[in-house]
Amino acid sequence: MLARGSAVVARDSWQGRLDQPPAPSLVSSASSPGQSPKQPTAEADWPFDGRDIFHRLMQHAAGRGNDHAYACMIASRCGGQGALPDWLGLESAAFGCLMRWHFPGVELGGAVATGARLAAERMEEVADLVRILLMDKAGDSPSEVWMAHVIAAGCCGDDHLWQDLGLWDRAELTALMQRNFPALASRNVKDMKWKRFLYKQLCESEGIYSCRAPSCGQCVDYHACFSP
Repeated sequence: MLARGSAVVARDSWQGRLDQPPAPSLVSSASSPGQSPKQPTAEADWPFDGRDIFHRLMQHAAGRGNDHAYACMIASRCGGQGALPDWLGLESAAFGCLMRWHFPGVELGGAVATGARLAAERMEEVADLVRILLMDKAGDSPSEVWMAHVIAAGCCGDDHLWQDLGLWDRAELTALMQRNFPALASRNVKDMKWKRFLYKQLCESEGIYSCRAPSCGQCVDYHACFSP
């Protein structure tokens, strides 16, 4: 569990990441150290290998709820977009299980592992985000467990969470949250930006209430926390 002091540091770091230019230290990469990850765009703007991988995955999709979301993330990762580390932030064995569960028969080789790793100092923070997510998972599918780990890894990126995950737009992330973690998603009643919402849940779980505004509606940073 994240210590109180660590939670404050995590919160402040996260807030700065959304409001300021990207810092290069969140995900370390053996191939391109110090470079900010590319941002996902519409499928038509992906590198050719990303588009090709997406269509290949969907042709072999098992018909499960997270097929499309995972296909987007994997294609973005293979195309050098988004901010997820190798294997979408999973262990390589877990990623292999994910592939067999969602895309049986597809082998990607090393396309999804290029040396990008989560920074070691973020691992405790990621573990606590996973805990927050799994407390409200929809059922007993392993896909929800993998998704919790992937989302937590995506929170270590520098942009909006849907971009860092390699999704096409924020609506896909909202649908993903509602599908996998419905009780948690239902608490986001004012459509708070998902990365901020998750860190807010983390801080509150540790008994940390740092905002000095009497309510979100009266806060000067309202526009930074909530979507239009």
